[in-house]
Amino acid sequence: MIERYTLPEMGELWTETYKLKTWLQVEIAVCEAQAELGYIPAAAVEEIKQKANFDPKRIQEIEAEVRHDVIAFLTNVNEYVGDAGRYIHLGMTSSDMLDTALTLQMVASLNLLLEVLEDLIQAIRYQAQQHRDTVMIGRSHGIHGEPITFGFKLAGWLAEVLRHRDRLIQLRKRISVGQISGAMGTYANIDPRIEAIACQKLGLEPDIASTQVISREIHADFVQHLALLTASIERFAVEIRNLQRTDVLEVEEFFSKGQKGSSAMPHKRNPVRSERLTGMARLIRGYAMTALENVALWHERDISHSSAERVLLPDACILTHFMLVEMTDLVKHLLIYPDNMQRNMNVYGGVVFSQRVMLALVGQGMRREEAYAIVQSCAHQAWNKLDGDFHALICQDPRVKEKLTPEAIEACFDPQQQLKNLKEIYQRLGI
Repeated sequence: MIERYTLPEMGELWTETYKLKTWLQVEIAVCEAQAELGYIPAAAVEEIKQKANFDPKRIQEIEAEVRHDVIAFLTNVNEYVGDAGRYIHLGMTSSDMLDTALTLQMVASLNLLLEVLEDLIQAIRYQAQQHRDTVMIGRSHGIHGEPITFGFKLAGWLAEVLRHRDRLIQLRKRISVGQISGAMGTYANIDPRIEAIACQKLGLEPDIASTQVISREIHADFVQHLALLTASIERFAVEIRNLQRTDVLEVEEFFSKGQKGSSAMPHKRNPVRSERLTGMARLIRGYAMTALENVALWHERDISHSSAERVLLPDACILTHFMLVEMTDLVKHLLIYPDNMQRNMNVYGGVVFSQRVMLALVGQGMRREEAYAIVQSCAHQAWNKLDGDFHALICQDPRVKEKLTPEAIEACFDPQQQLKNLKEIYQRLGI
C-alpha cells in the first residue's frame, strides 16, 4: 500500500504562495547547513527562522521594478528579517533555489498522485472481483473474437495501473534531487558539503553533476510518466465509450437523476466523462513534447525552459490528478449489463465458437485446412443475417456430424471451456 501523506490539494501545490514557501524552505535549509559548518552564526539562523516571511503582493511590486523574481523575493524576505538577512542566499545562484524548490513541488505532486492512483487501483480491483465470471465477447479489430469475462478485461486494467504505481515510485526517487552549487555549478563560492546537508534536510539527494541548472531530462522524465499514465486512463475511457455505444451497450457511465444528454434529443445518454478524459490525455502528451524540447538549453544555462514549465508542470500535475479522480469515480459507479453481454456474444448463433468447432474436428482426425473451410463456410452463411444461426448450420453439416456427436458439438458452444484458465491471471493479481 502507498503511504498516505497529509497534503494540500493538487491545485494548491502549484499556487504562487506554495511556490514561495518552497523557496523559503530551501533558503532556510541552506542557512542551517552554513551554520552547521561554521560559515555563518547559529544565532543569525535562528533569527532568520523566526522572522523570515514574505508577501506575494509586495514581491510583485518589487519585481515590477527590478524585473527579477528571485531578487524581488529575497528583497521582501529581508524586509522581514533585517540585518541577519545578509546571510540568506550566500554563495548561491538563483537556480539553486528555483530548481531545488521546484523538485519539492514535483515530489509533493507525485505523493498526491500516488495516493489517488491507489484509489483507482482499489476501484478496478473491486469491479474485477465482482465480475470474474461475467461472460462477454472479446473483440479484435472491433470484431467479435472469442468469449472472455468482464473481470478479465478489468484484470488487464489492474495490471497496467499497478505498473504505473511502480513507475511513479521509482520516478519519485529519480527526481528527488537538488542543487546548491552556485553559478555554473562549480561550487566556486559555496562548500559542496552545504549542498549535501541542505538536500538531506529537504529529503533530497544532491544532483551528481548539475550545471547552473538541474538537467531538464529529469523534468522530461517526470512529464513523460504522467503522459504514459494518462494514456492508460485514455485507453480505459475509450473502452467505456465503445462498450456504451447503442449497438453494444454492455457498460454505461452512471447517469444521474436530472442529468441531460442532449439539448435536442431527450433520449441521449452520452459517455461525456470518458470523452472528456480522452481529450485531456492529448493535452498531457503535448506537455510531454514541450518538456522534451526543454532539455536542450544553451551551454550551462538559459531560461527558455522556465516560461514553458510555469504552464506545463502545474497543468500536467493538476490534469493528471483530475483524470485519476474522475476515472476512479467512473469505475466505481459504472453500470454493467451482463444480459446485453450474453446477447451480443450469441449473435448469429454463436459464430464466436468457430475455433472450438474447428479444433474439435481436427481432434477427430480431420485435416486442419478442411476443418477450417467447413467452419468458415457455416460462419459466413450465418454472418450478418437476422436469422443467421451458426449453431444450426454446424449441427446440420454432414461432414461435422460424421466426426462429432451432438454432445461434442454442444461442448464446443460452452464458453466455460474457454475461460477455465483465467484463474491463473486472477491469482497473479490477487482478484
